[in-house]
Amino acid sequence: MCSEHYSIPAAWTDEFFDAAFPLKFQKLSGRHWTPATVVKQAAGFLVEGEATKVLDIGSGVGKFCIIAAALFQGHFTGIEQRENLVRFSRKVAKRFQVDRANFIHANVNSINFRDYDAFYFFNSFEENLDLSEKIDRNHSFNIVLYNTYTRYIYQQFKAAPIGTRIVTYCTNCQEIPDNYVLVKTGAKGKLICWQKKH
Repeated sequence: MCSEHYSIPAAWTDEFFDAAFPLKFQKLSGRHWTPATVVKQAAGFLVEGEATKVLDIGSGVGKFCIIAAALFQGHFTGIEQRENLVRFSRKVAKRFQVDRANFIHANVNSINFRDYDAFYFFNSFEENLDLSEKIDRNHSFNIVLYNTYTRYIYQQFKAAPIGTRIVTYCTNCQEIPDNYVLVKTGAKGKLICWQKKH
């Protein structure tokens, strides 16, 4: 980890954020952590005011939540199944003095989506299908698990209130029910903003 003292820039960059983590996590950034420019686009769509509660599904090292909470109103919660990543997320949020980013060590199917207003999803279940550039050695090919998680969040999104906002990044959109409409895209079509209309 870096020193305890940070000079936080006005415009967050990938290099600045990644430097707060050990080298092994920095090397995973390009594949597994949301680019800072995408965080800004996604959070800008998801947050409607200071009371907005956003859930990041599969938060990794907490990059989306920490940068979003530093730059936007609202409250950001990351759900992550790897306890070591949750510990790092909490430490970095504290060092950056970002108090509206919270991290939960749990499985996504234990979360009540009704507790949140908006959702960010960066294809965190893909690691069950694509074993290249693995975060750790704890995962193996498991299409059943991939389908189980995808079906769970699909059902949660479908039951969400009208007006619910979702941003997906680098997904095949299988998790989005047909009662959502595409509002806008970014990042050369890899980022998609959705809203529930009926």
